[in-house]
Amino acid sequence: MPEQLYFGTAAKNITPQTPLPLAGYFRFRVAKEILDELEVRALLFRQGEVWSAIVQFDLLTVSTELAEAFYREIADIAELSPENMIVTATHTHTAPVVSSARPGFNPDYLAFASRQAALAVREARNSMIPGEMARGKTRESRFAFNRRYWMKNGSVMTNPGKLNPDIDRPEGEIDAEIPLLGIRQNGRLKVLIANIVNHADTVGGSCVSADWPGFFCRAVKAGLGSGVMVLPLIGASGNINHWDVGTAESQTSYADAERIGRGYAETVLKAVPELAAALAPALAVKQTEVIIPPREISAAELQMAEYTLEKLKNVPDIAQYNVSTPEELVGQIVEKYYAQAIVNIAGMKEPFIINLVGIFLGDVCISSLPCEPFVEIGLELKNKIFREYNVMVVSHSNSIGHKQSGGAYIPNSFNYERGGYEIVPRSSPLSVKTADLLIDAWKRLMEESGKQETGKLL
Repeated sequence: MPEQLYFGTAAKNITPQTPLPLAGYFRFRVAKEILDELEVRALLFRQGEVWSAIVQFDLLTVSTELAEAFYREIADIAELSPENMIVTATHTHTAPVVSSARPGFNPDYLAFASRQAALAVREARNSMIPGEMARGKTRESRFAFNRRYWMKNGSVMTNPGKLNPDIDRPEGEIDAEIPLLGIRQNGRLKVLIANIVNHADTVGGSCVSADWPGFFCRAVKAGLGSGVMVLPLIGASGNINHWDVGTAESQTSYADAERIGRGYAETVLKAVPELAAALAPALAVKQTEVIIPPREISAAELQMAEYTLEKLKNVPDIAQYNVSTPEELVGQIVEKYYAQAIVNIAGMKEPFIINLVGIFLGDVCISSLPCEPFVEIGLELKNKIFREYNVMVVSHSNSIGHKQSGGAYIPNSFNYERGGYEIVPRSSPLSVKTADLLIDAWKRLMEESGKQETGKLL
């Protein structure tokens, strides 16, 4: 029988102390006020000599710079390393920039966020207690839509607009399933993880907010009582958002973030009493690295990009795009930005290094994916690679080992021929084969005899 499972939790505030530029959009935005607080949350597991951790930031992404700074801060903690941790983000679009590849990067905030994360990990490590695991699933389909649509002319368009008469049908599906993992101590729920497949891009504007995941955490805590750690792990949702094109109503507001966060919380709270206990689950961690080449750029694409840059050489760069930019310049600024991205990617020499980590607790698997993978990739892992597990697929995890890119969508290989915002090189700087390479890596890792189990000694 497996040894006793121990866990520890802690959270720290990472709300910026001064007005800082916000990530998430082309337009340069400096935060005007704080609507709600940002957190970093740490959950540690230990069973015998095996350790693992999940660290989640209320940020747009886990940039390479943030991951490296955090790992340096905890380098003296022998039990933890990049090989046995999932470091992830909620993908809120109203948090500070943490990538040096984006305008407005502030190294002081990066240092602050990484220090706070390390403090949370240390506090969690120093408060390990025995726990009993429970797991279950629920479903919620009211708030998620595939944002890519087949148009009546045969093209595919991302976010084609409300009530657009030229829309034919969604290009793909959604994933309404919400896997749940709870940890109890003496019968009382102390941790609740919910794996939700949706974008956290609801608030808009120029104010700091954790978006709907923040409302979700607060509502679930209010429903369960004080002292509960809530982790809203974001699933593969690169082509999923809350935008219902079948209504003319505006859906970009703080009120919408509250509606969605509280709606998800209501669904999850109803499922909590049905969580089934897992008897003495064995903790294991499996890890592998995947080397991904940069995006393939043809000679014709590069030639056109260089021509565009020459044509628009007197147009301001993207860093100058803000609320005062004349409307007639916006299109040219974005066109120049896209062209510069093609030139930059064509000159990339270093590959992207993807660190895949899976945390296994009996029949539960928490598996990482980088960046913004499309929903079909998560479903492939759920339905084929991990079909024997109650699986959580966690996107925006473990950085991409490349400072020239602040993030990326990961479409399916078939999406690249269809159009849409996510498939252009600026949005998808990794190889067009990335989805297949990641799925194959997880398949190989699971099929290998003597699967790698990573855990460091206390």
